[in-house]
Amino acid sequence: MSRIGKKEIDIPNNTEVKISKSAINIKGNKGEMSYEIPAEIRVDKKENKLIVTKIDTTKQAQALHGLSRSIINNMTIGVSKGFSKKLIIQGVGYRSQMDGKTLILNLGYSHPIKIKPPTDINIDVENNTNIIISGINKEKVGQIAATIRSTKPPEPYKGKGIRYDNEYVRRKVGKAGK
Repeated sequence: MSRIGKKEIDIPNNTEVKISKSAINIKGNKGEMSYEIPAEIRVDKKENKLIVTKIDTTKQAQALHGLSRSIINNMTIGVSKGFSKKLIIQGVGYRSQMDGKTLILNLGYSHPIKIKPPTDINIDVENNTNIIISGINKEKVGQIAATIRSTKPPEPYKGKGIRYDNEYVRRKVGKAGK
């Protein structure tokens, strides 16, 4: 049985939850999200908690139990608090800037790299080297952060490239001289 699926989901005070037979809508002060509930899963609301239970005991229901609970939990956190990821650019001459909604990265290539985020994702640039991605959808925030990082991942010799704020880059020793 899924240990994650067994946990109850706390609903914050400023959040409104509507459960229909096949979908759940969660509305908070940051926005609104919905999730299509699988047929093998049932979601119940008791006071200010959500309980996710599985109807069948099949492998499919077992797999969807923890997944559905995690998605619904991330939705409640996203619409009330939001999610954010911070990226740091390291390297001489490497920098970023915003042009309207488009992020422009100068990373030592012969051309600047332009990244246009989805409408519900915000990108902020602090002092040309710190990029903050924020939004209500955890999956999209992580995907955009991974896309930006993949343009120039940190290399192990000098550490140049784009890294997450809390990421440790293992350094290697260069070629030995005479």
